[in-house]
Amino acid sequence: MAVVTLICRPAGVLPKLSGTCSPVLLAAGPVTVQHRKIHHAVVPRGKGGRSSSSGVAATVFGATGFLGRYVVSRLGRMGSQIVIPHRCDQYDLMYLRPMGDMGQIIFMEWDARDKESIKRWETRNYKFEDVFVSMPQQIARAAREAGIRKFIHTSHLNADIRSPSKYLRNKAVGEAVVWEEFPDAIIMKPSECFGREDRFLNHFLLIVTIKNMPYMRWFGKAVPLIAIGKKTFKQPVHVVDVAKAIVNAIKDPDANGKTYALVGPNRYLLHDLVEYIYALSHRPYLAYPIPRPLYHLIARFFEMNPFEPWTTCDKVDRFHTTDMKYPDLPGLEDLGITPSSIEQKAIETLRRHRRYRYLDAELGETKAAKTVSY
Repeated sequence: MAVVTLICRPAGVLPKLSGTCSPVLLAAGPVTVQHRKIHHAVVPRGKGGRSSSSGVAATVFGATGFLGRYVVSRLGRMGSQIVIPHRCDQYDLMYLRPMGDMGQIIFMEWDARDKESIKRWETRNYKFEDVFVSMPQQIARAAREAGIRKFIHTSHLNADIRSPSKYLRNKAVGEAVVWEEFPDAIIMKPSECFGREDRFLNHFLLIVTIKNMPYMRWFGKAVPLIAIGKKTFKQPVHVVDVAKAIVNAIKDPDANGKTYALVGPNRYLLHDLVEYIYALSHRPYLAYPIPRPLYHLIARFFEMNPFEPWTTCDKVDRFHTTDMKYPDLPGLEDLGITPSSIEQKAIETLRRHRRYRYLDAELGETKAAKTVSY
């Protein structure tokens, strides 16, 4: 979950900075001091970049996640003041500190079940209902009560109350409760995001690159896909494009109340996409069909792992759900972004999976993945 809340508040509700005072002019005659009713943090100044001030004060929930860190970086590079509520330790936050100038990145511990701490994440401790429904609802309500001008909620392209995936069902409910609490909320619906630390492209290659997990040996060097992946269509989007879209929506005064469908430029069969992933990594590819009930049974064993499982029953259903089409919804192009394709950006993620002798292989040596138009 990554929720971005844009805060433009008057001086009375912004924290006072220590060491600041009103300017004093020494003169023989009377002195007039002008007091502006706006905090200097929301006054744009500088030439742009991380050491300037854009006048944007944003709160990012889910900043330590895959998408959240890119959003924080994009906000930081334009000189925003960023508040990051978190429920993790300092080691998960340290790479976020240099994303903004000194004093621009503010960390705040919070309890997701405590509404007061929101005003001032599915794991083993939180259910999907908590992460995608209850928390966004509480955050949206608190944002509305605080007079926040922009609220951006990140959902999923395939969010549907009828989906077999509990993840996607709760995403759909989350959209509804956010709209109810904050009618002018901006909803972002990205497809599966890929990037350096993703859990999409890397997911399929971990079968052959991680050999110290006993369960992985069940698959050998083959990739299990329901119906060999020939009944599932995917249109993945680059994570940087999604982060750019969120920042551009902050700048766009006409974005309030809109829903954006964020997808990549090309659409693929899941079988062809995974085949391209292996070809780009110079790994042998063998896909074999597996029935959904058997795949769920195998996923149950992975869920028993005390660490993060390679797959779960819900991930099986989500990855084998065809990406929806929303021709009537605005997309990346409407926010001034040209979407990046898998062929352009996947090498940044997959190069580390190559064997040593193929590390310097040229990108053009790999045949592009087959695309579809339906």
